[in-house]
Amino acid sequence: MGSSMKPNRLSRRIDQALGARRADLVIKGAQMLNVTTGEIVKTDIAICDDVIVGTYEAYEGEVEIDAAGRFAVPGFIDTHVHCESSLVTPFEFDRSVLPHGTTTAICDPHEIANVLGRDGVRYFLDAAAALAMDLRVQLPSCVPATDLETSGASLTAEDLLALRDHPKVLGLAEFMNYPGVLSKDPQVMEKLEAFQGGIIDGHSPLLGGRELNAYLSCGIRNCHESTSREEGLEKLRKGMHLLIREGTVSKDLRELAPLIDARTATSCSFCTDDRNPLDIFEEGHLDHLIRLAIAEGVPTVEVYRAASWTAAQWFGLSDRGVIAPGKRADIVLLDSLEECRVSQVLSAGRVVDDALFAARPRVEPVGLDSIKRAPITEQDLAAPASSPEGPVIGIRPGQIVTEHLTLALPYKDGCRLADPERDVLKVCVLERHGKNGNIGRGFVKGLGLREGAIASSVGHDSHNLCVTGANDADMVTAVNRLIALGGGFVAVRGGEVMAELPLSIAGLMSDKPFEAVRDDLEHLRKAVRALGSQLPEPFLQLAFLALPVIPHLKITDMGLVDVDRFCVL
Repeated sequence: MGSSMKPNRLSRRIDQALGARRADLVIKGAQMLNVTTGEIVKTDIAICDDVIVGTYEAYEGEVEIDAAGRFAVPGFIDTHVHCESSLVTPFEFDRSVLPHGTTTAICDPHEIANVLGRDGVRYFLDAAAALAMDLRVQLPSCVPATDLETSGASLTAEDLLALRDHPKVLGLAEFMNYPGVLSKDPQVMEKLEAFQGGIIDGHSPLLGGRELNAYLSCGIRNCHESTSREEGLEKLRKGMHLLIREGTVSKDLRELAPLIDARTATSCSFCTDDRNPLDIFEEGHLDHLIRLAIAEGVPTVEVYRAASWTAAQWFGLSDRGVIAPGKRADIVLLDSLEECRVSQVLSAGRVVDDALFAARPRVEPVGLDSIKRAPITEQDLAAPASSPEGPVIGIRPGQIVTEHLTLALPYKDGCRLADPERDVLKVCVLERHGKNGNIGRGFVKGLGLREGAIASSVGHDSHNLCVTGANDADMVTAVNRLIALGGGFVAVRGGEVMAELPLSIAGLMSDKPFEAVRDDLEHLRKAVRALGSQLPEPFLQLAFLALPVIPHLKITDMGLVDVDRFCVL
């Protein structure tokens, strides 16, 4: 049946391209940006099924869209994203970002994989097949991410190879365990060897010199962790694809934007990595990054080229990224090119509207009972120490890189205590997968809470329970409320819950529409500001404190981690 359908499908394309019959859909009179040549030309764009069949000519269509006065650009491609960090299901991620022009996203479901293993990855593959946008999946390479924390699951090279040929899979996701690469860890080598010749995403913060050479020699292609111009330039010079990130916490675009020019735009693209519904609603998705890059002085054509064609080429998606015959009909119509004001979106030749989202088949969620932890007491959070002086995590606003500070804190009965007057809070990570009951204890400076506590079941990458606060009593209340909710975000003051967001799917995602999650996040933001913190996203900042692959000092359920030495203190 497939072979008999193909000639008919191709025949329809030829007839519609020649104008022998009306095209299925025609965008009339658009100012089309050609990201190949850099020119802007007024033209009709003819579409047959999901493929562009005509440009630079006049066409008639069964359905026509009047694009007079509007610009047509290729659909945007998010080159690295964790949909779980949007705090909603892939279906709600689809519904929230596709109207902003993000027609393709390349996701790494390692958040849910670290909780649920293969079941979590299969859920994402099933969801990807049902979405209106094209969601591609990179198989999580580091589950667990390191041996410095307790994960809910483990994925071996054999597990990954079993999924490699799935039609939605592109390759191997970000290889965060760069120390494992450099030390030639056998399990790391096995995974890298299994995906040689394919797409292997990188994750190499602050890596340079011979160590970067060694990392790249293993077939790793890109990095989204560059935070300085010097770091980004070295990676470009060594043939690495630079994924320029602007997420909810990590904001690197302004620093890296000067690296994008006519020569380098073929090696730079954009990603959001972790971006929540509140930011998407208030600022946008990739359209926000495009606006910001243009405002930073990057030539407009190079920005749109990086956001579409470059990304498509580097990830082997040769069927998209430019508005041209034979390419997938992912098209964004803009009221303003410089301001990237999206007015209409086509995904695979379909107009993006409520009816398109309503027609998607449903995929049942997984991981609805993933918090396996008994309630705790204040005694569980005590932080014994031999002296008042010791390590403290120092937050850098707008970054997930942290400082390794040494501070003297209040000291009583052999325990270090929080010092909210100096903006030093206690922080604890509690194992929640039902494996060992570990509790890591430490202190953090820079969150800004003067009172109360906040807690989260989002704790990259193993997603144990993270809690920080000015006093142990409120921290206990916050953790126990998280356990009762089955995961989420909680803000507490004086023993009372001020605001919360349940995340019932693996403790990572809400089963609510993204608008409801956005509203809950707004309530949480106001509650945390009332506690004293002025950080834009304190919950995600808290979540990244548990990420032991980002320098310099982090905390897991096993304790404080010196990331530079890759050991538990």
